[in-house]
Amino acid sequence: MTEQQKDMRLFVSTIILVIIHIVGIIGIHSPLRDLFLMLTPFNLIMCIVLLFINHSNFNKSFFLFCFITFFISFFIEVAGVFTGIVFGNYSYGKTLGLKALDVPIIIGANWMMLIYCVGMICNKIKTSVFLKSLIGSSILVIFDYVLEPVAIKYNYWAWHPANVPLQNYLGWFVVSFLLLLLFNFLNFTKNNKLAQSLFIIQFVFFILLALF
Repeated sequence: MTEQQKDMRLFVSTIILVIIHIVGIIGIHSPLRDLFLMLTPFNLIMCIVLLFINHSNFNKSFFLFCFITFFISFFIEVAGVFTGIVFGNYSYGKTLGLKALDVPIIIGANWMMLIYCVGMICNKIKTSVFLKSLIGSSILVIFDYVLEPVAIKYNYWAWHPANVPLQNYLGWFVVSFLLLLLFNFLNFTKNNKLAQSLFIIQFVFFILLALF
């Protein structure tokens, strides 16, 4: 594939991401809100598909990253839901779709997507793996801070009691840091230009949903 074709693929993918998130905001604020919220898992799947369409060099390390990140994050969430030790006491609602062990299956994919995107962003920083992971986990804590009121409002999950505990953000920081270390240590191509765009689009998406 030529560079021009790659640029066109990136451009089209970015436009699609912008459109589906704009449609999502409009739909959630329409009489069809419940329908659009039900489509949340499909939105996440579409984001991941577009993200990986723009990835290059699908080697063993890449698939290892995806596999480990998905399953580790999923079972950390399972432990979190059943024990309250990791993030605090919370439970998942119906918005994120099909569950296994009281955790939506899409959660593992969402963690994988976020770690991949932030890992790609921080990979541009010329510093140590440790500092890249530290910066990335800090970014993801900020992302979660923006996400929490939206997640609660639209029944992604609920906290018991209602207030988001500090433990949640500490948990996000530690889990993100460890998974970003994995991302940084594994040897696969880390120059997906769509990753930054997707992360920014999602960040703005949740800010707008929190504000309006």
